[in-house]
Amino acid sequence: MNYRHIYHAGNFADVLKHAVLARLVLYMQGKDKAFRVLDTHAGIGLYDLSSQEAQKTGEWKDGIGRLLDGDMPAEAAAILAPYLEAVRTLNPQGGLTLYPGSPKLARMLFRPQDRLSAMELHPDDYETLHRLFDGDFQSRITRLDGWLSLGAHLPPKEKRGIVLVDPPFEVEGEYERLVDGLEKAVRRFAGGVYCLWYPLKKGAPVAAFHKALKETGIPKMLCAELVVRSDRETTGLTGSGLIVVNPPYTLKQELDVLLPFLKERLAQDRFASARSFWIAGEAKAP
Repeated sequence: MNYRHIYHAGNFADVLKHAVLARLVLYMQGKDKAFRVLDTHAGIGLYDLSSQEAQKTGEWKDGIGRLLDGDMPAEAAAILAPYLEAVRTLNPQGGLTLYPGSPKLARMLFRPQDRLSAMELHPDDYETLHRLFDGDFQSRITRLDGWLSLGAHLPPKEKRGIVLVDPPFEVEGEYERLVDGLEKAVRRFAGGVYCLWYPLKKGAPVAAFHKALKETGIPKMLCAELVVRSDRETTGLTGSGLIVVNPPYTLKQELDVLLPFLKERLAQDRFASARSFWIAGEAKAP
């Protein structure tokens, strides 16, 4: 209950996660039929980067702060456009004060028929999130342990959806919980698009995590990782990864453009790196 995302909002890990989430939302909108975004660990939804907490770490300055100014290659700009436009919309006077969390970003990109289910367990954060979406009939905010929603809230009634699982990794065993939670969710909602976030830092059991994912037998799993600095002199976060299950067939190609750009723009030392690869299967174009 000690983790508060305000200290990390807009950092390099958010950039990768939210850029990919925006692509997933737009891909789902390729069909007229409604879909639902289930956000299992939603946070407060909207972050004030001028707050004491955000200013204390200043992590956003090396994340979203590096993207809003300066030129970028046309292909990368096109991929990032929905995400960056949402951020700019929240800051109409220019600059960067407000930053959208995952539920707010998804909601900003919705059509009238699309829906949000956001879960948050922390009592204060739940109240803040609930107030943010108060009166919004397209959104349902629930105080719940997000892990439980992978059983209780799937499949969505729309039968189409994105499931974002972004736990705080405060306790031991979160990598294992991600694997177990994904297996449970896929049994209930095999056709869903799943996006799982995980941290990269010294000693993290990432190889074992990838191996366990492969051993589930789930057929289509794409991985994206971004490392911004060496882990030689720190035990803190040095990178982050995403697992996307049932990814859009365009996503691998977009990641091959996006990740090298993010590595260059967000690097904090010469050890920055980025990669995308298939853990299982390869989605084929229709």
